[in-house]
Amino acid sequence: MRLRIFTEPQQGADYDTLLKVAKATEDLGFDAFYRSDHYLAMGDSDGLPGPTDAWITLAGLARETSRIRLGTLMTAGTFRLPGTLAIQVAQVDAMSRGRVDFGLGSGWYEDEHTAYGIPFPKEKFGRLEEQLAIITGLWETPAGEKFDYDGTYYQLKDSPALPKPYQERIPVLVGGFGAKRTPRLAARYADEFNVPFGSLADSERQFERVRAAAQERGRDASELVYSNALVACVGKDDAEVARRAAAIGRDVAELKENGLAGSPEEVIDKIGRFGELGSTRIYLQILDLSDLDHLSLIADQVQAKLA
Repeated sequence: MRLRIFTEPQQGADYDTLLKVAKATEDLGFDAFYRSDHYLAMGDSDGLPGPTDAWITLAGLARETSRIRLGTLMTAGTFRLPGTLAIQVAQVDAMSRGRVDFGLGSGWYEDEHTAYGIPFPKEKFGRLEEQLAIITGLWETPAGEKFDYDGTYYQLKDSPALPKPYQERIPVLVGGFGAKRTPRLAARYADEFNVPFGSLADSERQFERVRAAAQERGRDASELVYSNALVACVGKDDAEVARRAAAIGRDVAELKENGLAGSPEEVIDKIGRFGELGSTRIYLQILDLSDLDHLSLIADQVQAKLA
């Protein structure tokens, strides 16, 4: 079981804060640093000092870290055109010497589109399908050949399909709860399928759908990595758990029900139950980015024992 750190910078974090968390992620032996792709804070947060861009952030971290993998849960398909996004991600992959993972979702938060003048199309899933086809197609086109695409939403003609990623294949992540189209999309394009903030029952059901879709496509379902993203709130005792829950405005009982909360032993036990379903990566959503002691505790008392 691999533990990855997942941040939500739109709630209020500048690049320097993210750099501190990424360096702690690397120093403490975690597998990867991920971030969301949002431009507007959610809930009661004022979002100060303001949003940061996911791929500009990861480009900076690519040069200031050396081991951890870097990625998004999930890049919003509504924010960028697929051709330019393919260039951006390939460049960050080169800057990191092949440490990028690419999670792509359809985009969903209409308010942030309104706030920053970003079009919010009605048909998002069809666009997501075409975006995945285009981005992976551009990366896979042999050097010296051209790439064409004639879709409903996007058309490319005589693209040189450059630059190429540093990796032979950038791992692609797809996730969500859709019953039919999402599993089929994962079976076609994904290296990893992620269930975001779902229960054990949700995860079991969705993993089985993806395995079935992979088999229908003639693909070995075991080729895919199955993973979960869950909020983390771990403490050495009840008082520390309560303090960390209060710091993020959450109730301890709710966090234990819906995330990974409590003592290290409680968290290890729950991670084990996700592991029994086939999950091999857990993305720990860390909401208080000033509390680096939280990361240290998880590294020493959870990650080390899982290893």
